[in-house]
Amino acid sequence: MTADPDDEGALSYSARPQSLMLSFLGIYLVGRGTAVYSGSVIEVFGRVGVTEEAVRSTVNRMVKRGMLTRHRSGRRVYLGLTLHATEVLEDGAQRIWRTGAVNRDWDGSWTLVGFSIPDSRRSDRHDLRSQLIWAGFGLLQNGLWIAPGAKDAATIAADLGLTSHVTVFTAQPAKPTESADLVRRAFDLEAIADRYRAFLARWEPADPLPALPDDLARQLILHTDWLQLVRQDPHLPAEHLDRDWPAIRAEQLFRQLATQYQRTAAKIAAEVIEEIPVPA
Repeated sequence: MTADPDDEGALSYSARPQSLMLSFLGIYLVGRGTAVYSGSVIEVFGRVGVTEEAVRSTVNRMVKRGMLTRHRSGRRVYLGLTLHATEVLEDGAQRIWRTGAVNRDWDGSWTLVGFSIPDSRRSDRHDLRSQLIWAGFGLLQNGLWIAPGAKDAATIAADLGLTSHVTVFTAQPAKPTESADLVRRAFDLEAIADRYRAFLARWEPADPLPALPDDLARQLILHTDWLQLVRQDPHLPAEHLDRDWPAIRAEQLFRQLATQYQRTAAKIAAEVIEEIPVPA
């Protein structure tokens, strides 16, 4: 399932409200069969500097896009997940907890995607490129995108109505081409590494983000930072990365802090988040 590629960005304390909302929903709604009181969301987001107006605007957009549904109980409005939102959030959880920061199980193959889309469908071309980047593809040369391992590019093309414009195949490099060269040519390794270094600089200090009021706020920012990182990471083969690749240490730090914050944040969340059960 594809996620929302137009909500990308570098690590930032003032992360986009939709990015924060996805983190919040992924932590506190997925799999619970509940809807959360809108006032609780406003209170939680106030902890990270997001205004009530920004929260309401984000909720309205996500309702229109089929990500959230509204439920009424008395005079209160509660927010629940749609099936589409659940699929997007579960895909995010897969990337966060199971995919890993590097690809240690690569079989040596590559998925290649070529496409030719007329100028009259420029927005479709943009959408395809965005979805390819989200799926871990890099631009090798004009019109040819590659990603390590097997990728479901056919579904990406079909979802965008571009099947007739896209060519997909899998291959292994032959001399004189080396996989290590493909990694360096198609992916900006320094930019990827810099994003992980920025994460480490923010979260390695003994008291990260001291201006935040509590661990519920830190948990929300931590998960948002990490999800933005893994969304932009093409999950490259470990054998073609430096031994001190910063993603490895960053992933260890994320898991450590996520476990630490979960214990304290859950207690705070139980006090400030009001829920009601909703039908599956």
